[in-house]
Amino acid sequence: MCRSIKTLRPPAIPEEATEDDIRAAALQYVRKVSGFRAPAAHNREVFDHAVNAVAAATADLLAGLEVRGAAARRAG
Repeated sequence: MCRSIKTLRPPAIPEEATEDDIRAAALQYVRKVSGFRAPAAHNREVFDHAVNAVAAATADLLAGLEVRGAAARRAG
């Protein structure tokens, strides 16, 4: 399942990751860790909260990463 999570930073992808890319990766991570593809109704709230938290942490990570040489590669 985690093989579906792709690298979300340049140069692995040509442009910045979208919110949809980040959310899809977070969903795959939470599915893998929890062992549930879709949670039961009584677990939905905590499952959704985890996806939101992982997505937010991923967005923060990507925003803070410094990819050396990326600007030079894009300009060429």
